[in-house]
Amino acid sequence: MNAALAPRRDPQATTRLAAWAVALVIAWPMLALSEFKPWALFAGGNLSVIGGFLAGFFPPDASPAFLALLLKATLETLAMATAGTALALLIGAPLGFVTTRALSISRIGPGPGRVQAGVVRQAARWLLMVLRAIPEIVWALLFVRALGLGPASGVLALAITYGGMLGKVYAEILESTDTRPARALLESGSGRFAALCYGLLPNTAQELASYTVYRWECAVRASVVMGFVGAGGLGQLMDQSMKMLNGGEASSILLVFLALVLLADLMSNTLRKLLA
Repeated sequence: MNAALAPRRDPQATTRLAAWAVALVIAWPMLALSEFKPWALFAGGNLSVIGGFLAGFFPPDASPAFLALLLKATLETLAMATAGTALALLIGAPLGFVTTRALSISRIGPGPGRVQAGVVRQAARWLLMVLRAIPEIVWALLFVRALGLGPASGVLALAITYGGMLGKVYAEILESTDTRPARALLESGSGRFAALCYGLLPNTAQELASYTVYRWECAVRASVVMGFVGAGGLGQLMDQSMKMLNGGEASSILLVFLALVLLADLMSNTLRKLLA
């Protein structure tokens, strides 16, 4: 038989089939434990109940009095997310710098300070893990008790949790690029900060900026959730609207959520083009 006409067989077919089987074996009990039963949506009168609930969202509330409250809550949410992300950047960037192994001078050859550098780097990793291990909603509950109701609690909660996230991902992004330029700078006697600026950042600036904007977008959503525990902003306004069963107000708030996500996407694309 002509080799060109011989049936082709995927050499990785068995491996892929085994991987799917393992994934199914793992996922099935997880779905059972989580009581995932989507067919319950179609049982009895559930569809009519859901339809009636969604029908209450139309039309969106556009009254001047509510729009004034919505504008104030939106500005509070943006301020909370932006301030929280800025503080998280001040926490995460230095810790990410410390934990990046490609910037460790002690790794370029034998010499003093290797053990101390390893200890400091590991301590910074543990600190990042502790910061991101506790959800921001838990920090928000704690700070609301300490500081009272208002956006300040949300800002601190975002700063702590997102600081740990930013530091971890920054270090991973810097490690995933070509580290040879940074190593060459360190071997020629350059300092770590110069190796970061001229050896690693040119290849990672786009990804770092994109991830930072994405974290700001996540902070906007998180600040909304924290509003339900008294941190102010759109979340608190949504909580009030839902408790009063005012679907029109809730619909207007959801439209603002969509606009904020589109704004974050536009910012990310613009930054990537500027840094290209």
